[in-house]
Amino acid sequence: MSLKKLRVLLKVSGEALMGSRNYGHDIDTLNGISNDIKEVCDLGAEVCLVVGGGNIYRGADASTLGMERATADYMGMLATVINALALQNTMEKHDIHTRVQSAIPITTMCEQYIRRRAKRHMQKGRVVIFATGIGNPFFTTDSAAVLRAIEMNCDILLKGTNVDGVYNVDPKKDKAAQKYTEITYTDVLKDNLKIMDMAAIAVARENKLPIKVFSINKRGNFAKILQDQGEFTLIRGE
Repeated sequence: MSLKKLRVLLKVSGEALMGSRNYGHDIDTLNGISNDIKEVCDLGAEVCLVVGGGNIYRGADASTLGMERATADYMGMLATVINALALQNTMEKHDIHTRVQSAIPITTMCEQYIRRRAKRHMQKGRVVIFATGIGNPFFTTDSAAVLRAIEMNCDILLKGTNVDGVYNVDPKKDKAAQKYTEITYTDVLKDNLKIMDMAAIAVARENKLPIKVFSINKRGNFAKILQDQGEFTLIRGE
C-alpha cells in the first residue's frame, strides 16, 4: 500500500531507545526504529520525529529532588539533542537522509528550528528530527510533538511507547487493565489518562489532530499502524 501524500510525525520517547538497558541507548533498538522509519519513507510518506530525553535525564524528576524546575527542564532538553544525534547517525547508516533541528540554537551540531525550512526538507524526502522540545521549560516533549505536527501540517501523530495503546490504568501495574481501541480527546482529559500530558491532548483536540498510540518495540509496527493494521489506540474527536 502506498502512503504517498501522507505526512506523519512520530513521537519517540527517550525510554523507548533504551531497549532492555537501564540507561542510554540500545543499538539494536536504534537500528530497529531506523528500519521502521525507512519502510515508511519507502512507501512514500513524509516523516518527521520528536524525540524525548528520559533515557538520559528527566527534568521533572530532578525538580522533585530540589533542583530549580526551569534549570532541570533545560538539562532535559539537552538530553533530547543527544538522542536526536544518535537517531540521525543510525538512520543515515540505513540510507535515510535526515536533518536535526533544535528549538534552542546549537548551530555547531544541528540546524535551528525554522518551520519553512523543516517543511522543505520533508518535501525533499528528508526526515526531520526535532530536538529540545519547544525550547521552553515547563512543557513536555509530548506538547512539542503535537505543536510540531500541527506546524508541519501533518495528517496524523503517532506516539511510539512501550505499550500497545491507551489503557484505563497502567497495564504494567494492573493485569486487569483494559485497552481502548478508540477514545476521544475529551475522555482522555476527563479520566486523566497518563498516555500524554494534558496540555498536549488539549492542543490536539483544538486542532483536530488524530493521534495513534502504539508499541514501538514491535518491528514493522510503524508502517502497519499507518495502514490501520496491528495493535493501537486512536485518539480522536467526538
